[in-house]
Amino acid sequence: MNHLCTRLGIRCCSNIPVHPKPGEHSVGNTSPDLPQLKLKRRLYFTVSGDLGEEDRRQRQPQEPNVLVSTGYRVKSFLHRMAGLQPTLETLNFQNRALRCLPVDESEEKTQRQVPGACFSRVNPTPVVNPGLVCASLPALSLLDITEDQVKRPEFVEYFSGNKILPGSEPAAHCYCGHQFGYFSGQLGDGAAMYLGEIVNRSGERWEIQLKGAGLTPYSRTADGRKVLRSSVREFLCSEAMYHLGIPTTRAGTCITSDSKVIRDIFYDGHPVQERCTIVLRIAPTFLRFGSFEIFKPTDPETGRAGPSVGRTDILTAMLDYTVENFYPQIWMEHKSNKDVMYVEFYKEVVRRTARLVAEWQCVGWCHGVLNTDNMSIAGVTIDYGPFGFMDKFDPDFICNGSDDGGRYTYQKQPEMCKWNCLKLAEAIKDVVPLSVTQPQLDLFDEEFGKHYKMKMRQKFGLQKELADDGSLVEGFLNTLQETGADFTNCFRQLSKLPLPSTDNFTEERLKVLTYLQSQSSSVEELVKANQPRMDRRQLAMFMMVAQTNPSLLSALGRSSQLLEREIERMAKLQDLETANHEEIDGNNRKKWTAWLHKYEDRLKKEEEGVHNVEELAEQRVRTMNSVNPRFILRNYIAQNAIATAESGDYSEVERVLKLLQSPYSEGCDLEAFESLSFVNSSADTPASDKQADTGTSCHVGRLNYEGRPPSWAADLRVT
Repeated sequence: MNHLCTRLGIRCCSNIPVHPKPGEHSVGNTSPDLPQLKLKRRLYFTVSGDLGEEDRRQRQPQEPNVLVSTGYRVKSFLHRMAGLQPTLETLNFQNRALRCLPVDESEEKTQRQVPGACFSRVNPTPVVNPGLVCASLPALSLLDITEDQVKRPEFVEYFSGNKILPGSEPAAHCYCGHQFGYFSGQLGDGAAMYLGEIVNRSGERWEIQLKGAGLTPYSRTADGRKVLRSSVREFLCSEAMYHLGIPTTRAGTCITSDSKVIRDIFYDGHPVQERCTIVLRIAPTFLRFGSFEIFKPTDPETGRAGPSVGRTDILTAMLDYTVENFYPQIWMEHKSNKDVMYVEFYKEVVRRTARLVAEWQCVGWCHGVLNTDNMSIAGVTIDYGPFGFMDKFDPDFICNGSDDGGRYTYQKQPEMCKWNCLKLAEAIKDVVPLSVTQPQLDLFDEEFGKHYKMKMRQKFGLQKELADDGSLVEGFLNTLQETGADFTNCFRQLSKLPLPSTDNFTEERLKVLTYLQSQSSSVEELVKANQPRMDRRQLAMFMMVAQTNPSLLSALGRSSQLLEREIERMAKLQDLETANHEEIDGNNRKKWTAWLHKYEDRLKKEEEGVHNVEELAEQRVRTMNSVNPRFILRNYIAQNAIATAESGDYSEVERVLKLLQSPYSEGCDLEAFESLSFVNSSADTPASDKQADTGTSCHVGRLNYEGRPPSWAADLRVT
């Protein structure tokens, strides 16, 4: 690395001043009012005048009294007994969490520590003129809600939080979390509200939440609101992940309003007014790793502690509740021996988490904020914030513009999820000794490796398990990285390559080669992708710190590996200064040709000993096209839907939802997708961005849903 530093003219000097960025706080700040570890301040001001005081009092949702609650239960019971389709007023609420876990005695919404409780009762804050942006009928069907109920005027009132559903008991969940590696103390549902648990006609229990419904005791300095752009992203990605076959929370509705809040989107001193928006979230449970961290004693690094230190009675109740309801097989087999049961539960959480992150890796998806408070205890994807699907393959892909240190890059996700599993073990150590749970962490690597290899064999259309398959996969990923090629499109294209014994194999291989080359980056795109992420003075200062005080470097959210990659990026950028299109294209073609020959040799081994090669070929294509998506929620697709929605047109959100409900479909039926003029579509999309000759391009207007992203997509930033 030193010779690269010399070549690039980087000196490690102790006298180079480094000034903190505006709005950041240095390590060691222990004030409960200020965030730790460079967590940037946000502007949280609700625009006054949305609701007058009298109007607010009139519209404030009221918790049902005992007589009303009893009447609801009788009506709901008779409705079910009569075999009638449930209505919004007769949904089968059975709110077990509030019966099994302690609830805060105070109902004050003011910011405060909440000891000895898992939930605090709250009511949503009303919004002005709520309107439906989009609804997912498949998700709502989990709650026995039909399209007829969605069309009722009361629907948006209930799911905006303006009215309380009969049987619902709104509450906010208390949890803690390690954020970017450091314990932050009490966090909790600062913007989300538990509405209750609905048992549908199939006997399935689903917890529902409103995200963005207003203040709770856990809102800290925020306002409990979410805005249209983040809500559309969460709504669409929740459903996209489900239809990709990845365990996830679901999104039933996205409802916006005329109420406004102020947000400084990029923390750069340019606040704007945005519309308050609420998402209905659905999951078996929203308990998370951080739910069990409320018992954590004072952390030596941050000086913070959970609100319920020493309450092993509550920890035991939480463990029993979680195992009985979400790991019922373990409960049935081991409830007579709780010590064994808790260990088996922990082992299964580790396995589920490992399989989950393996699924993410195989579709090129990054979570962005893998803190312990964003890890589901049920092993599903939860809390969609600054997530992102990769376009061009980059192991160091960072989807979160706020992740300056690269803690949650694509290739680090398995490591971070395993680290979070360790923190869960530490959180329950007062009931299950760490000496018993920590050795079980080895299961993570075992389960991740097994699941990842299985999925990758499917993606490459390989049925036989051979020892050198790992090198084939690694070679493909390396070629993707070296050529800057599109992750999703290149994987999808592999099914177009027939088995080597096919008569037209050579001709089809040439077509696949041409396509893979077309998905590779141009000189200009490579230059843009390799731009430094920190200036030379900043890099030199961090390198000095790495050499003199490595622990401080870690505390600053950096690592020596990050600095090495930054230097490599700068060196590659220097090499690209003398490169030309012909040279890059020629090198890309050579690299893809070499890998395709290796793939051809591997496919020949698939044919060995097979009598019906035609059947093998058909099965291979079916398998590959069922795990290599054609459509994903790329950032530019989401941004286009957001931009049109912010202009008052929600049709693009509906179109994208429909598209994402069939991500693997080869026959793209978009007859209902009339041409529109898109807000962010650009006439400067280069010809190389267009789909190669592999069939009909699936797009609406000028927006291509399955081709390479348009040029402006590279400038999108999500924080």
